[in-house]
Amino acid sequence: MMSVTCQNVDFGRTVLDLAAGGGCSSSVSFGGQFSIWHQSKGFIKRESSNRGVNGSRKVVCCRKEVGRCQVFSTQTPEALLNGVVPGPPPVLDVKREAGGQVSLPSLFEVVAEDLQTLNRNLLSIVGAENPVLMSAAEQIFGAGGKRMRPALVFLVSRATAEIVGLKELTTEHRRLAEIIEMIHTASLIHDDVLDDSDMRRGKETVHQLYGTRVAVLAGDFMFAQSSWYLANLENLEVIKLISQVIKDFASGEIKQASSLFDCDVELEEYLIKSYYKTASLIAASTKGAAIFSMVDKFICQEMYEFGRNLGLSFQVVDDILDFTQSAEQLGKPAGSDLAKGNLTAPVIFALETDPKLREIIESEFCEAGSLDEAISLVKRCGGIERARDLASEKADLAIQKLQCLPPSSFRLALEGMVRFNLERID
Repeated sequence: MMSVTCQNVDFGRTVLDLAAGGGCSSSVSFGGQFSIWHQSKGFIKRESSNRGVNGSRKVVCCRKEVGRCQVFSTQTPEALLNGVVPGPPPVLDVKREAGGQVSLPSLFEVVAEDLQTLNRNLLSIVGAENPVLMSAAEQIFGAGGKRMRPALVFLVSRATAEIVGLKELTTEHRRLAEIIEMIHTASLIHDDVLDDSDMRRGKETVHQLYGTRVAVLAGDFMFAQSSWYLANLENLEVIKLISQVIKDFASGEIKQASSLFDCDVELEEYLIKSYYKTASLIAASTKGAAIFSMVDKFICQEMYEFGRNLGLSFQVVDDILDFTQSAEQLGKPAGSDLAKGNLTAPVIFALETDPKLREIIESEFCEAGSLDEAISLVKRCGGIERARDLASEKADLAIQKLQCLPPSSFRLALEGMVRFNLERID
């Protein structure tokens, strides 16, 4: 069995140190074919089993502005140990949209059947007791959501299941994905009420269609229903993990409400709030999936850190798009966070260089055209570029945490999701 850690590659008793001496060269005798791509501080290091004149493994370093981190074997672990070559490494057929971006549906192809089953189950889980709640659920579930969170559950579930020899997902894996999507949907319904948003994913929000009272009750019902299903999983560790997420949602909203138009908000406070509102659920999703695969605690924690860093990167990218995309592209008004006084990463960075921006924000955009002026200042002061660097930094950390997983199409899809997120701002 092969295990891949963040610092070395372990094949039974043979360990390849990826950071020996911090240098760009290494000489370790190793039979068979093996390649490692490792990104560290802007360098990409390729370690290959192609032998040099002394029969040792060669290491090649090259510089690249945007890093990629992939670990794959051209043989299965058994072949590496026994000298048997069964076939090529796992390959994910990733299609690209017009403009060269990674297509999200193609990344989800390896769990497409899992997602189809989830879609069929979601409405039945909500229940048919109340037609208004059913109608509200149909509105939000059918509003073109990407199903990113349940897809992450399925991908991590299948990637970690392979480690322990599970051939099929358990009922708990599937129920977890449904619970996660219900909690996410409930949080969106409540977010739209708090933000008084009229549009979500290009469609009218639940509170716009049915009123605030029904929207609040619909969100409450879905939180309660997901909690009931969570309790029935009868896994105390996962129950605590997901329960903390619901608490984090409230903490994030309180933090945001108490810091509106506050130009002294620091980046660390922004990241904490982003964790509460976005990354906490993603981290719990990926860790919960690993727990139900019954892998060891180290891998469970690495999956948590993967989800946390992906979630933070995702939130930073969303906050950049609020400045760079149109209302039609966003499915909501552009610049809406800044207009409401919610200062995100691009604004926090821009405030460090232009005092005029502070004046405009603290005036709460009382003058005509002041919001547009503030948006222009954020772009001119380098706020977008520095936020992009922050998103890339978190993405690199997420990729590193996947190195504990064996090579598979599921792991490649997880890496692809990290790249897809960054490509949204390319």
